[in-house]
Amino acid sequence: TFKQILGAVIQSSTSGDWFAEKAIDGNRGLQQLYTGCSSTHNQTNPWWRVALPHIYRVSRVVDTNRNDCCTEQLNGAEIRIGNSLENNGNNNPICAVIPAIPAGESYSYSCGGMEGRYVNLIIPGNMKILTLCEVEHFFFCRLH
Repeated sequence: TFKQILGAVIQSSTSGDWFAEKAIDGNRGLQQLYTGCSSTHNQTNPWWRVALPHIYRVSRVVDTNRNDCCTEQLNGAEIRIGNSLENNGNNNPICAVIPAIPAGESYSYSCGGMEGRYVNLIIPGNMKILTLCEVEHFFFCRLH
């Protein structure tokens, strides 16, 4: 069976009160965007990371995009899973690259049982903003 496990979260910067924790609060931010989503500042290679309590086999990651504006900001985001904190975990193997998610939609990306303690989302490039309204990660099993 699949289940979602939550862990400690951090992001590369925080815009206003759009804290990293808001991406895993169970609120997809569709009704209360400004209280339900996380966001970084406009920066180079913005990232968000959850540190799971153990190493897991990750089945899939579900991302929800904002529904007010700027939906293209999530385009090209990489979902990375692994056990390294090198480069803040952004050098871990790629599960998927998000081509585009329509406003207010949630898309599921299969990770095929990739092993890791850290789940990262990063948008490579200059002058990027990473806004996440909900990130859900589901697991096959705990490994360690």
